[in-house]
Amino acid sequence: MRLWKWIGVAGVAGVAATGVVVARNERQRRSYTPDDVRTRLHERAEAIENPEPVPVVVQDNRRWPKLRRLLRKPRDNDQ
Repeated sequence: MRLWKWIGVAGVAGVAATGVVVARNERQRRSYTPDDVRTRLHERAEAIENPEPVPVVVQDNRRWPKLRRLLRKPRDNDQ
């Protein structure tokens, strides 16, 4: 029976901790002024419209020549 008591206490503690986290996040969210929110939304929209280019990585295929030979498609003249 003691196990069930500990499980209950752990559940209550988890619910309380979740409530604290939600309340803190809500308080931080409400601390923004409307101008702050508008500025952040404009920054996000600009980042979506003008994404930064992603660098292209060229792989060196000479690294595993034996594996490449084993995995390549067989040709008609291969036997």
